[in-house]
Amino acid sequence: MRVTAGAGVPPPKDVQRVQVLDRAVRLLREIAAHDQPLNAFELARRCGLNRTTAWRILVTLEQNELVERDPVTQRYRIAYGMTALAAPADKSPLIRLARPVLEELAAAVGEQVSLGIPHRFGCTYVDQARPPEGASVPPWLGQSGPLHATASGKVFLAALPPAERDALLPARLARFTATTITSREALDAELAAVHAHGYAITDGEHDELTSAVCAGVLDGTRRLVAIVDVWGPAQRLGRARLEELGPELRRGADAIAARL
Repeated sequence: MRVTAGAGVPPPKDVQRVQVLDRAVRLLREIAAHDQPLNAFELARRCGLNRTTAWRILVTLEQNELVERDPVTQRYRIAYGMTALAAPADKSPLIRLARPVLEELAAAVGEQVSLGIPHRFGCTYVDQARPPEGASVPPWLGQSGPLHATASGKVFLAALPPAERDALLPARLARFTATTITSREALDAELAAVHAHGYAITDGEHDELTSAVCAGVLDGTRRLVAIVDVWGPAQRLGRARLEELGPELRRGADAIAARL
């Protein structure tokens, strides 16, 4: 009688493996094993694959958001889509780990706190915590705004190597309000301040009626894995209030990083 593999039953040892899947897994494991990203040639050599074959598999993995390719160096790293696959669609490990910190932070600062995930060329908000008492804003889950005119965008840009940042930004930065940063020199100075202070601020730069402050969550390799954000009406969240919240968000982001 022929035995068919099912739930809880190991497959027969002589079952034929799918070669292309084996190769894709080998590439993913090789990318994950190195702190520094590798290019297609290096990955093909390390995995014993033909370079063209490796490149085609990597393109497929990238299109499915399982790996990310640096547009400047052409090197690959694991993308957030891999993390999302490891958990139910509505509950990623990162969201579960961050949730208690978001709730504590929201209660401490009296503001709604959101969690964003770096996604391709920006940030996607995936969770938020409202304070038990105090101010809150309409729920916002989804993609953030323009990189140079939002706090989350500045955190995202500040985490990139200069060459990758240059490839990502357009030659001319769009103006949205009178306070939008449109000079690359001014933006570089702003991003240097983000590095120095550990958080980013936007004060009416994308929408003159709203402002925000964000801090990045960095993993053990100093890679940006999430962004903690407070945003709201500029009338309530003036510059002084944003500067006050910045260190609090920095501590919250560090607390999330410690749980990873």
